[in-house]
Amino acid sequence: MKHQFLKVAAASPALRVVDPQYNAQKIIEVIEAQAKKGTELLVFPELSISGYTCGDLFLQKTLLDGCLSALKEIAEATKGHPMLVFVGLPVSYRDRLFNCAAAVSGGRVLAFSAKTHLPNRSEFYELRHFSSGKEADGGMVSVFGSGVPISAHVIVADRRHPESVRVACEICEDLWVPVSPSAEHCRQGATVIVNLSASNETVGKREYRHKLLAAQSGKNLCAYVYADAGEGESASDMVFAGNNLIYENGTCLAESEPFGSGICEAEIDVGFLLSERRRMNSYRDSAPAPDDRYVWCSADFITEGDLTLRKVDPLPFVPQEAGARKERAELILSMQAHALARRISQIGAKTAVLGISGGLDSTLALLVTCRAFDLLKKDRKSILAYTMPGFGTSKQTKTNADRLMCALGVTPRTVPISDTVLSHFKDIGHDPAVRDSAYENAQARYRTMILMDVANAEGGLVVGTGDLSELALGWCTYNGDHMSMYAVNCSVPKTLVKHLVRAEGERLGGEVHAVLSAILGTELSPELLPPDEKGAIAQKTEDLIGPYELTDFYLWHFLRRGDGPAKTLYLAERAFAGKYDRTTLKRWLVSFYKRFFSQQFKRNCVPDGVKVGSVSLSPRADLRMPSDASAALWIREAESL
Repeated sequence: MKHQFLKVAAASPALRVVDPQYNAQKIIEVIEAQAKKGTELLVFPELSISGYTCGDLFLQKTLLDGCLSALKEIAEATKGHPMLVFVGLPVSYRDRLFNCAAAVSGGRVLAFSAKTHLPNRSEFYELRHFSSGKEADGGMVSVFGSGVPISAHVIVADRRHPESVRVACEICEDLWVPVSPSAEHCRQGATVIVNLSASNETVGKREYRHKLLAAQSGKNLCAYVYADAGEGESASDMVFAGNNLIYENGTCLAESEPFGSGICEAEIDVGFLLSERRRMNSYRDSAPAPDDRYVWCSADFITEGDLTLRKVDPLPFVPQEAGARKERAELILSMQAHALARRISQIGAKTAVLGISGGLDSTLALLVTCRAFDLLKKDRKSILAYTMPGFGTSKQTKTNADRLMCALGVTPRTVPISDTVLSHFKDIGHDPAVRDSAYENAQARYRTMILMDVANAEGGLVVGTGDLSELALGWCTYNGDHMSMYAVNCSVPKTLVKHLVRAEGERLGGEVHAVLSAILGTELSPELLPPDEKGAIAQKTEDLIGPYELTDFYLWHFLRRGDGPAKTLYLAERAFAGKYDRTTLKRWLVSFYKRFFSQQFKRNCVPDGVKVGSVSLSPRADLRMPSDASAALWIREAESL
């Protein structure tokens, strides 16, 4: 479990109904195969040793004894394998029969987890044979000469990671009831829920399973491993498809499709689940006092294997699938536009005032403003869009800005700033040959002053252009582009800005699409230093602060996942394999922490702006952080890697 990733699998081997010895051999074959893959938690379907469709044969002592004998073989097969295995079987206790999941590890049967809710409708008639697990709490079953606890309340913890890896079980119908046992298991500390199921296949049931598991794993901030009965069950009245699923906090990590391989594998990020539970105070509030009904077991089933299954997304803010990306873009643009329209309406602004540089951020802000004016049924000519060419403005960006304003039908205005800034340098005694922060920031502040003063004169509102990535790194001039009257891009990271601009270009088409494509192809630069001798952009942002795809990756894992430097670098190496080497990734990771912590003072006084995603830096809601917080812990760990 390197960096708290737990390797899990759900398997539905072909079985024979009422043939425990045959089924045990098939289960053992899967255990051996999964052990070679480094699987740490393996789950089989409900009543997988006997078969689910045994009917009244469940009442036969011969079958029950055969199942226990088969369980002994399965338990012995786990010797030497660091793995926790759950298999299903009927268990007799105090003249009653229970539908159980046996937790097996290291050659031992740790406990029997008994099914609580027994369906007795339509094709299901479990009450004919079984009793609720509530009636077994606190009991001990004699197995192989030893007492094994049987209860509806069992949690198995890894001996070396008892506070993080805690596995609890529910069985099939337990998931479908209004208050599932897994909710109580999680409130008692379980982080992973396994479900041994025999859910027959009917039209629409697969989709419903997904909804159930997404909701259950999401609201309980847990992982959910669901193993479904498959090939070999009786087809007298039902058919079983082996539709296995693995979920993590509402997200499907893996699925074996109905009538497919019957094997489903994934790596669960237990560290993320724990981080979410610490963050969600409402989850903590629901935690009850320790329940003495719970049986706690421990075993050694965690290894230190590397990730082999989990794909690490290099662009976590951007959906991978084209359709989802398009849908997400439309939603975010609508959110931005409606928020801005609300603010304009609230203050009665006559105009919106923007600075347009020909870069991505100001382009997105202008596109959003146009949408907002369309919503308000206001003439786009009331949008005052300013180009303010200075020392570093290139012909390419100025041309793109002019084309964009014309294509969108807003009012374009130009105010050159070089002469005024030079006069300002003379006033403060600054040598313009010294191209330091004063040289650069004076331009940004003067541009902001122009926009603010025009807004005052015209009864307008200055729309901010800066994005989430710039705010995270402090890549903005304090009281310059750092300030506006409403910041529409403040929770949109740079990697997402590109996709929003591209999506809007595809939607609008024509000249707008053409100019947006040109803007997307332009080098990122604040253009505060003069162009080179060929007139090309000399100041390249990503050479100075690092590639934005790395910045956004680090930001996501720092704030959204709660990952530390070692885990973040480990994941970055996998996400960007072949593109950046470890030295480069580490360099920009250290730079990220330094910049993020040192620039909080800028974030503590940012203007209002709409939150569109799960990561935001607003000091009024999402990030409460002192400006003088030390980054030493993070930097020391990152530099030592």
